[in-house]
Order: sequence, then structure tokens, then C-alpha cells
Amino acid sequence: MKILHTADWHIGKKLHKHDLSQDFELFITWLCEIIESHEVEVLLVSGDVFDLANPSSEARNQYYRALMKLRKLQCKIILTGGNHDSPAMLDAPRELMRELDMHVIGGLPEDLENTIIPVTNKNGIPELVIAALPYLRDADLRSATDGHTYTDRIEALRKGIQNTFLKAAEICNNRFPGIPAIALGHLFAAGIETSDSERDIQIGNLAAFDANQFGDYFQYIALGHIHKPQQVKSQVPTYYSGSPIPLSFSERKDEKRVLLLKTEEGFIPESIPVPAFRKLLKITGSLEQLQLKLDTLGNPGELESLIEVILTEERYDADKIYLFDELITGFDKPGFEIVKHRTDFKQQLKGAADLYKNSQQLEDLKPRDVFLELITKHEYNPELQQEILSAFDELLQAVELDENTTL
Repeated sequence: MKILHTADWHIGKKLHKHDLSQDFELFITWLCEIIESHEVEVLLVSGDVFDLANPSSEARNQYYRALMKLRKLQCKIILTGGNHDSPAMLDAPRELMRELDMHVIGGLPEDLENTIIPVTNKNGIPELVIAALPYLRDADLRSATDGHTYTDRIEALRKGIQNTFLKAAEICNNRFPGIPAIALGHLFAAGIETSDSERDIQIGNLAAFDANQFGDYFQYIALGHIHKPQQVKSQVPTYYSGSPIPLSFSERKDEKRVLLLKTEEGFIPESIPVPAFRKLLKITGSLEQLQLKLDTLGNPGELESLIEVILTEERYDADKIYLFDELITGFDKPGFEIVKHRTDFKQQLKGAADLYKNSQQLEDLKPRDVFLELITKHEYNPELQQEILSAFDELLQAVELDENTTL
């Protein structure tokens, strides 16, 4: 059986206000070609289908169009929700999706057995079983008796994740003994590399999960959330497919991919590179260097290339800031667009407030960074500071889940 693993589509994503819908459309067209040419029978999507919990109507339309394109290939689709997704929104058309052989699990159901999906052959005999576990929220993992200190709550989260995967393995073994099993997950595993476009998960990444706690039952664990493609050290093959398109400038050098498993040959996946539809360029230097680099950009990609420009100088100079602004506003080269720019004066000493004001745009700041800067001005002991951060992170997760719902 041939299985394709992808994740972190982030439909509706904007990179510094630049719409990436065309990037996703080209990816889905390419993905359909890969599924058809490799005769893929099962498609696994490990969370973060959308970029926002309350996606726009355009993003929802693109999601359903993508599913219908994939459905025409007679490929079984199993899709789970991530920390960016609204469980209720993804779960709403669940029964209709199931009739189309699409299994969508937005949030953890009350009965864990509802996450267990057998994959049968043409004779109706199960050949594979999928434990489709979505992003596990705090409410899924903790109880009121899990402890009152910050450390206790973090450990409760880790233990909750472990127990969920072990219980899913037990159900698979009881219902489908001897049948190979694969688990989906959307979480932050310890020891991996991240990018700027990933939101903090499980209380600011401090609850990073040791992948050895997945156990040794599943033949493969298909992870989502981390956008940089990589393998995780574990007792069984455990991989992040990564996001299929670059979602931040920090991902511009990543080799985007999907992962193909051929179960007859084992459960070590083959990496299939995703074409680079759009170039993300980061240009740094003095005024003269920037001018030269912008004049000699070369040919753009299939889509308009997006540029981040950073002026680097030794000393603060108001005239150079003025000339830099003129360079940015006067830039006009077909196939290229500057979407982000800032200055970096190496010998200018600044306080945190001045640093935010002069060298970073508002959209670059993360709420947690601003809050952390605020509380460091107070003399809290370390334990109390962690308690305050924990409370803030939980409130932030709740806000991100419900964002735009009151608009």
C-alpha cells in the first residue's frame, strides 16, 4: 500500500500581508499529479489545514476545492486538525466527508475509538489501521487534580500526550491484531528545529514531548506542526513532513517535501521534493550593497518573488534611513516585491522599547515576547514568573482559537 504524508497547509496564510493562495493552488495541482503517478491509496494530512481558526470564505472554498480535486483520484483522505484549526469548523461536515471516503477529525472525540480508521483492500479486508490523532489541547490532557504548580502542569501535559498515544495503540491492537498501524500527531517533539512561522504550542514549547514516549507499537508516526522537514529520534520511524510551501523568510532555504511510504517495502519514507513556486529572498548590506543587489536580482520564480531587505550599518545615520526609505519606495522590478524591510545599526545601544520602535515592524512582534518584556520589569521570583507566563499562554491559545469569531 502506498501512503502520502503531508501537513501544515495553512490555507489562507498571508506572508507580511501578501496572499499565498496561489502557492497553495499550485501545490495541490502538483500533489494530485504525484498521487496519480505514484498510485497513492491513502493521503495523510497531519494538522494545521488552515492558518486561522476562523478562516475566510475564500480559504474555506480553496479547502473544499482541494479536497474534491483529491477525491477524483480515488485516494482515501485522512485529515486531522492542528493548533491553528477550529475543531468545530473542521468537524461540522464530518458525516458528509465520510460518505466521500474522507475522514476529518478536527478535535479529539470523547470516544478515542472514533480516531481509529481501518484501511481495507479491494476485498474489504483491513490491511492498515490509522490512529488519526489531532492536536491535543490542554482540556483534552489535564484534569483539575493534575497539580497546581507550573512544573506539575507541564508534566501532566506530557503524560496526557503519552497516555493518548498508548491508548490509541491499545485500541488498534485489540480491534485489528496483527495489522500494521500508523499514528498521526500534531505537537512539538523535543530536539527538533523550528522556523519563525510556527506558533508556540503546548505552553510556549516548554512541554516539548519526548518522542520515545510514543512507544513502539506504531510502524510510523506522521507528525505536523513543525514546518522544517525532519526526522525525530524515536523508537519507530517518526517524521515531520514539514509545510509544503515556505511560510516565512526563515523557511526560504528549506527543501519542502511530501513523504511517500510503500508498506510492502517497509515504513521508512521516501522524500519527494515540492517544486519552489515562489522565491523568498533576504537581502542585507549597506546602502550601496543593497542597491547593487536589487539591481541584479536575476529571474523571478513561477510566482512573484518576495523580498526582505535589511540595511546594516555600523552607526546610526538619519540620512541613510531617509535614503533607505527612498530605495524601498522607489523599487519597481517586474516579478519582485519588497514585503518587509528594517534597519540594523550595530553600534547603536537601545533599550528594549526603543529596539521595538526603531528596528522592528509591529507585525514582527509576537504577543508572548511583548508580555515577557513587560513582566521582566517586575521582581517576580522564578516560580511565580512561570505561573504568570503559563496563565498568559493559556489565554493566548484560547484567543487564537476563537480569533475573529466576534467580527
